[in-house]
Amino acid sequence: MQDVHEDATRISNESATLSEQVFRSIQAAIVCGDIAPGSKISEPELARTYGISRGPLREAIHRLEGQRLLVRIPHIGARVVALSHAELIELYEIRESLESMACRLAAERMSAVEIDELRAVLDTHERDAAFQAGVGYYQQEGDYDFHYKIIQGSGNQMLVKLLTEELYQLVRMYRIQYSTTPNRPQQAFKEHHGILDAIAAGDGELAELLMRRHIAASRRNIERHYQGANDTVKPLRGKL
Repeated sequence: MQDVHEDATRISNESATLSEQVFRSIQAAIVCGDIAPGSKISEPELARTYGISRGPLREAIHRLEGQRLLVRIPHIGARVVALSHAELIELYEIRESLESMACRLAAERMSAVEIDELRAVLDTHERDAAFQAGVGYYQQEGDYDFHYKIIQGSGNQMLVKLLTEELYQLVRMYRIQYSTTPNRPQQAFKEHHGILDAIAAGDGELAELLMRRHIAASRRNIERHYQGANDTVKPLRGKL
């Protein structure tokens, strides 16, 4: 009986590990745009691609739905999220409000060691080849993400859960999508340094204001993108 129990435990652990690997792979493909927004998710195709059974795959898909990267549409199935312009602006309005609050708290609560770690993140960003070439912004996640570190530094666990778990990958998806806008990477980097200086000075009011302005600038960048796209579509006039 012990051997049977050990075999069952081993199989369960292997399944959980495989599900985690597939979850991370699909997550990265969606966030980086390798699987396009709006794409239909085919469970049989993914099962063949990753060599995984339907059970662990469905667990991975369920977790991606929890991160709002996949949406379940009745009679159609799961699709990669594709926010409308209005929905995307709403997401950035949430960021503007909540991340600026997190930034104020971080200025009041981050230790000297945590501030040094945040400064090291910006140093790493500055050395990134794409950033130096002016064609993109450093987009690593977690402890290598300037915004993530500030949210963690707020010490407010409700904010941390909402912004680094529930909405984090969805936000990253759109941050990456718009990170190559001309001149935006360099400007965002300057804004990050100003935010860091305010946090290091313990000036919560200034840190909050600068973060709010920073995310508002990103929101306006998106709005200009949509406006530009609309301007390229001219209505046909007169007879064909």
